[in-house]
Amino acid sequence: MEKRTQNYLDEYLATLTDPERKRYTSFSADYFCADEINANLCAELISKGIKTATCSMKYWYDSGEEAMPQTGHLLVVTDWHGEPTSIVEITAVSECKYSDVTAEFAYAEGEGDQTLDWWRAAHWDFFARECNEIKIEANEDMVLVLEHFQVVHGAVVG
Repeated sequence: MEKRTQNYLDEYLATLTDPERKRYTSFSADYFCADEINANLCAELISKGIKTATCSMKYWYDSGEEAMPQTGHLLVVTDWHGEPTSIVEITAVSECKYSDVTAEFAYAEGEGDQTLDWWRAAHWDFFARECNEIKIEANEDMVLVLEHFQVVHGAVVG
């Protein structure tokens, strides 16, 4: 973790009681999405409490490229340039096929107009590009890992 994100995390952890602090054992820092515009937009949506979920292809976890998300994990959310914007705690992790993603999940992702139609179009494009890059075929049965989270530090009030 970079020094500025570690400092941001340490400042938050210092505000907690000992028992609260001890329940957190897993930490990381990252931005959302694969481009600057969307990474910065997602960071803003998370800070405002609008975006409370995200998803990835299970392929990345099965391949060992990424560690499987776990409930209780703290993530320092950054913008594209690594500037911390908030800290979220993962509250739930599940798996489902792309075709089984619900309107409730699409709404929780907080992007676009928050509808399932918007979610399907935007995520199909995103996952199809990812699949093309790793030379696998995108399909309606591809398994996604769904994460729900809540902002624990840095949220804009109001």
